[in-house]
Amino acid sequence: MHSESSEPSSPKMDKDGDSDHEDAENAPLKPKTKKQVEDLEVKDAQLIFQAVWHELEEDVGVENLRFPAEIFWLNGSPGAGKGTQTAFIMEFRDLTEKPIIVSELLKSPEARKKMDAGMLAGDREVTRLVLRSLLNPCYESGAIVDGYPRTKTQVECLKLFHGRLSELRSKYVGTFQEEQFPKPRFHIIMLFIDEEESVRRQLLRGQRTMEHNAEVEASGVGKTREVRKTDLDEEAAHRRYKTFKESTYHSLTTLREVFHYHFINAHGTVIEIQQRIIQELKYQSSLELDESTYDRISTIPLAQKLSLHARQLLVHRLDSYEKFHSDLFGQVVDLIKSKFIPIVEKHSISGLAYINSEDPVFADPLAIAILIDVFTERGFTAVVDIRKMEVPCRIDPKSYEIVNREKKIYRVRINFPGSKIRRGL
Repeated sequence: MHSESSEPSSPKMDKDGDSDHEDAENAPLKPKTKKQVEDLEVKDAQLIFQAVWHELEEDVGVENLRFPAEIFWLNGSPGAGKGTQTAFIMEFRDLTEKPIIVSELLKSPEARKKMDAGMLAGDREVTRLVLRSLLNPCYESGAIVDGYPRTKTQVECLKLFHGRLSELRSKYVGTFQEEQFPKPRFHIIMLFIDEEESVRRQLLRGQRTMEHNAEVEASGVGKTREVRKTDLDEEAAHRRYKTFKESTYHSLTTLREVFHYHFINAHGTVIEIQQRIIQELKYQSSLELDESTYDRISTIPLAQKLSLHARQLLVHRLDSYEKFHSDLFGQVVDLIKSKFIPIVEKHSISGLAYINSEDPVFADPLAIAILIDVFTERGFTAVVDIRKMEVPCRIDPKSYEIVNREKKIYRVRINFPGSKIRRGL
């Protein structure tokens, strides 16, 4: 399933399916020539993803974007046995196509040219190669991606990718193209072993590879295997593990709250590890929304997405108040300064103030919106509750009945960071 190459400049897969991709990403750069400047990696996930996605739309067309319904993003500690467990996951989830292995993608002519010139396999190039591979029709039912994401930038690109697929699903649900854009299901699988076990397995793998190659050379039968340098040097094996822990591992843990995150204890026998994988995948499957349920609620925006653009929208609203409702805007701002702020200042220690107002300006609903937005812009959180009361106003001279009028009280709750009083000793 894994091809081998004797080219020293390309990332390679070892016997257990571990990739040299992280080694390539952390290798030192050669001095950059003027011609290489255009290849410099921009560490901005938004820019990278938008550029890659735009390229896909230009080359393929939105109508031809067909990504897998389910994607397993596989990573693991050095020596954790990704190659062995990948085959098992494929069988368990009825996936027939070989996994997409990032280190193999990096052997493409374009990627090889960059690496031969001393450049790293940058986040943009890796993201582009992965997304293009996922468009292959053979992965329509599902795919395993081995070795992505590995960096913080790639993690952010993965989030953006999922968000774009969700947007397409919401856009085309109920149309004849609905089946082309299934609900995206991302699974992050982390095969984890501790540093001591990782180093032990790396060195054991190196020893076995050397013994195998010696037998091949002596008998002339078989094929020699690539020997990873870190598998022969204990200190190098420790460094490789630390690189994984400090970059890939910590970057992927940020996805726990976003996607299905499968942390698999890879200590023990192959059978024991596979039992853990079965239990984890079955448990997570029970937590997934049915597609029809997902479609029903997916049109409601995510809180995270709303927060992302909240400041921009707030500024736009405030500017529109000044431009189109200047008089009302001025009245509300004057009211805040003369009536609200003096009361707020008295509650500066607690950080919480309740203010009642019967000012007629609030008869216009827009005035309430203005008040909330002004306080928000200044760092406060304001909530307005409208209470209606029946208040006696006169007595009917004929029936002698009491006639009431409706009175509105606008109760404003204002929260803000309170002050802490430090007492001297």
